[in-house]
Amino acid sequence: MVLAEEIVRLHDRLTKEWHDEPDAPLAVPSSVPNAEWLRLVARQHRANFDLWHIEDKARTPGASDAEIARVKQGVDLTNQLRNDLIEELDRAMLAWMAERGLPNPASPLNSESPGLMIDRLSILSLKIYHTREEAERIAAPQGHAQRNRERQAILEEQRSDLAGCLDSLWRQTIDGTRRFKLYRQLKMYNDPTLNPAIYGKKPDRDTD
Repeated sequence: MVLAEEIVRLHDRLTKEWHDEPDAPLAVPSSVPNAEWLRLVARQHRANFDLWHIEDKARTPGASDAEIARVKQGVDLTNQLRNDLIEELDRAMLAWMAERGLPNPASPLNSESPGLMIDRLSILSLKIYHTREEAERIAAPQGHAQRNRERQAILEEQRSDLAGCLDSLWRQTIDGTRRFKLYRQLKMYNDPTLNPAIYGKKPDRDTD
């Protein structure tokens, strides 16, 4: 079910497609093995893609306070979706495992779930894409291209290491020598019953 190389390829393909055509669909043909699973991976990656570009808007020089406030609300909502989809990835994997009597409850617990690792791979795909863009920017200052080529090499190595760790965790979990569990993010900032900045704000009184 989980193959890091396949996930990395999908992340990179969609990253390029969405930059070329922002409204391009989550294109995973039904004929592809594990198509439903890969569509879930794609949805989670899309949340990171959108979050990256929403956050860029807040950094635009000259942005007004009102614009930054709107962007912050968009960041919170998109980050909530991102984390919800991480949990959904882990639920899907644990459901697949449960059908096979796994994970082994007696095996050592991994501190990071596969869903969290896939999220990190998604972010690395975006970093690599934008770093490559900077390395190829024609009007950049002297030394800019070399600096970004060096940064890209580091990011590529980090992604390769992480992909290997994901594959290793999946194999070990199937072998019964390692296990993972769902870690709930339990975000509070979007919940009007849990965030005092929302529920503590009293409506203005009518002074007439």
